[in-house]
Amino acid sequence: MWIDAHHHLWDPSVRPQTWMDQSWPINRPFDTGDLRAAIEGTPVQASIVVQTEPIIDETLEMLSVAAADPLIAGVVGWLDLHNDVNRQLDELAPSHGDELLVGVRHQAESEADPNWLSTNPVVESVRALGRRGLTYDLLVKPHQLASAINLAQATHDATRLVLDHCAKPPIGSDLTNWTRSIRTLAGFEHVACKLSGLVTEADWAAWTPTDLTLVSDVVLECFGPDRTMFGSDWPVCLLAATYHEVTDSADAMTTGLSDHERSQLFEGTAREWYSLT
Repeated sequence: MWIDAHHHLWDPSVRPQTWMDQSWPINRPFDTGDLRAAIEGTPVQASIVVQTEPIIDETLEMLSVAAADPLIAGVVGWLDLHNDVNRQLDELAPSHGDELLVGVRHQAESEADPNWLSTNPVVESVRALGRRGLTYDLLVKPHQLASAINLAQATHDATRLVLDHCAKPPIGSDLTNWTRSIRTLAGFEHVACKLSGLVTEADWAAWTPTDLTLVSDVVLECFGPDRTMFGSDWPVCLLAATYHEVTDSADAMTTGLSDHERSQLFEGTAREWYSLT
């Protein structure tokens, strides 16, 4: 059994995806029926849906979808980290928030301040999430890893952190600075990493599994299988690869692992870090 620890669902006619180029072919609705069709023939049997827009209404919608479909084991939603997160969580509780909300994320990658993650309001809110049993997903680019490291230092006794998409490394370019920052971040035992979103960081038309292995080798060396988890980043991945191509590339990147290590990466880590039942 594999758990896809990172995918999305959206309907642009209900909520435009403001981060998306409107000409992209993924600028259309994707629902759980599309997800089930995509995973057919793969080992994936459960998933975690992740927010894409910084609005609480989207989180409520995702909780409702997850409550209606057992394929979705958890929701990584959005909260306003500059306001009382405990109040917001209490308001989500009647909408299956207590059972299905497993984490919170914000598009820190889009913030103009590269140190946004390590500002005092964000740090205190992330610490509060940990007290409520939730993880915090780090969506950053390489130049923001220093801020992610500062957040990790400030939350080491409070909240588990999960790095999305390996911090979007510059595949095909010099990985030296990215590698150095990843090693530092991985030094914090309460931080895990998603092996996800890599095909769209490579050349969309000409990427190969070898291109991705340059990244996955660093991640696995630094975090180990116990702190690395698989994510498809579907349907964003469709810009460069089918769902099957993503799972096949993940399979190829992990051929050197033992059966137990693969079990951790493809299921155990997500189950543990997101407290899935």
